[in-house]
Amino acid sequence: MKIIFWFASMLLVFLTAGPSTAQENSQDVFTPIGKYLQAGDYEKLSAWFADNLELDMLGAVNNCTRNQAKLIMKNFFSNYTPKKFTIIHKSGKAPMKYAVGSLSAGGERFRVILYVKTTDAGSHIEQLKVERE
Repeated sequence: MKIIFWFASMLLVFLTAGPSTAQENSQDVFTPIGKYLQAGDYEKLSAWFADNLELDMLGAVNNCTRNQAKLIMKNFFSNYTPKKFTIIHKSGKAPMKYAVGSLSAGGERFRVILYVKTTDAGSHIEQLKVERE
């Protein structure tokens, strides 16, 4: 009985690991990302960024590094304090999936579009677009 409990505990640890596990359920990839968007946690959100990604913030398109994107998101969250984020639609299949969400922030509503690519190295945001609704 102890072996079953230990095995179940270890399985739970592996299933709740961070974004670097390639075997994670791709349907769940948007759950933590959405949580960080709603919290305005640019530090944890940036852990999901690819090394280089396309960031389209209110029409200003940038091909940038993870660190540059992190600073842009920090600036966005300081100007528009997030209140609520909801995933409206998810689609695609491995290795590229996308989600469309609605973000209420700073008294305004934004549409957020996320493109996530899954490889052996894990799942990473390749493109993030924020536009006013």
